[in-house]
Amino acid sequence: MEITTKLEFDAGHRIQHHKSSCKNLHGHRYAIEVTIKGEVIIDESNSDFGMVLDFKDAKELIKKTIVEKWDHSFIVHKDDKEVLNFLDSLDDHKTVIFPLIPTAENMALIAMERLKISFSEEFGTLIKPSKVRLYETPNNWADAY
Repeated sequence: MEITTKLEFDAGHRIQHHKSSCKNLHGHRYAIEVTIKGEVIIDESNSDFGMVLDFKDAKELIKKTIVEKWDHSFIVHKDDKEVLNFLDSLDDHKTVIFPLIPTAENMALIAMERLKISFSEEFGTLIKPSKVRLYETPNNWADAY
């Protein structure tokens, strides 16, 4: 069985060396949908009886792993020295340094990697993310499996 939950966050980024306006500093209202795979709990004494996982618990883990870290931050590639130097000059700025260019595709991949670790630590092999869909805009998104 699979269930899906969605959260939103705001963040800035830029795609260094891009041919169009994405090379400029800008931001988005991102949405992240996480699809979780597991068995429906059949133990009637369990408070999650009839569920794979309580949506509230899923959201809390996703929020802790991704949303709290990325929300109201500027996500910057580790080699984008101009922007990194600028952000370092600001007092107490929330900067997230990415190992990859912060495209929707790479953000979805990184989110999936981090969520796999968090779910594994919390649930072992019983419940795991099977898909991350990251919306950069309401009409544009990337899926990671």
